[in-house]
Amino acid sequence: MSKQELGVLEVTGAVTGRDAACCPGLATAPLDDERATELAKVFKALGDPVRLRLLSMIASREGGEVCVCEMTPAFDLSQPTISHHLKLLRQAGLIDCERRGTWVYYWALPGVLDRLAAFLTTARTAEGTQA
Repeated sequence: MSKQELGVLEVTGAVTGRDAACCPGLATAPLDDERATELAKVFKALGDPVRLRLLSMIASREGGEVCVCEMTPAFDLSQPTISHHLKLLRQAGLIDCERRGTWVYYWALPGVLDRLAAFLTTARTAEGTQA
C-alpha cells in the first residue's frame, strides 16, 4: 500500500457536495480528470479490507457513532494500526470523529455513502436492460 496521504474531499467535491443534476453517475457520462482523482481517493480508502470493515462497523452502528475502544477488539491488529486506518477514512471524507476524554468516537458523514451508491448505480430501461 502506498504511503501517500489521502486528501480530504472538499464539501463541493465529487462525492460530498455535488448533486446528481450537476454530476451524473458513472454510467451516465465520462468522468473528467478532477472528479476521477477525487473519487479515486475515496475508493482507494475503501480498497482495504480493514478500512471497509471499519466503515461498515461505524455506518451500521445503532445511534450513528462508535467508540474506537469498541472497534479495536474486532481486529487482530494493534490500536495504532486501527487508528491509522481510521485516519485514512477521515482523510477520504467518509467519517468524522470527536475526542471525549480518553476515547475517540467515530461516525459516518451523512449522505456520503448514499452519493457513492448513486454514482455507481446504472440506469435501467423499462425492459430491464442497462441504458
